[in-house]
Amino acid sequence: MLEERIFSDYKQAMKQKDIVRISTLSFLRAQLMNLAIEKRKKNLDDGECIQVIKKLIKQHQDSIEQFKKGNRQDLVEKEVKELEILKTYLPEELSEEEIKKIIEEAINLTGAGGIKDMGKVMKEVTTKIAQRADNKWVSELVKERLLRQ
Repeated sequence: MLEERIFSDYKQAMKQKDIVRISTLSFLRAQLMNLAIEKRKKNLDDGECIQVIKKLIKQHQDSIEQFKKGNRQDLVEKEVKELEILKTYLPEELSEEEIKKIIEEAINLTGAGGIKDMGKVMKEVTTKIAQRADNKWVSELVKERLLRQ
């Protein structure tokens, strides 16, 4: 399980005295524990862990942009290092080709005839990609494909 791997990596970072990794994983662990408490669960499933990680990645990306605007290169470098650590816990992303193939299969399966059927197609596609691609990007690809019909 992903949650166990994160906790194990945190212990390893503590042993190695890797300060950046310790602080990144400590914050991630706290977020995971908060979600577990909120959901009244002992352990989170991988999908829930990935949602937390993606949320943190988005926050880091936003921070990087703000620090660049503020000309704070030292903080940009710190955020980039933490971002790379977080990205190691995400499943491998699908290529654009693989996503387009899934979109075609979903269109054929749902019998979509145009942009009005985007919701049906997106529902089918998101279940197949299972958080292995950015939903915003997938939505744009689906929309682009349905507009060509």
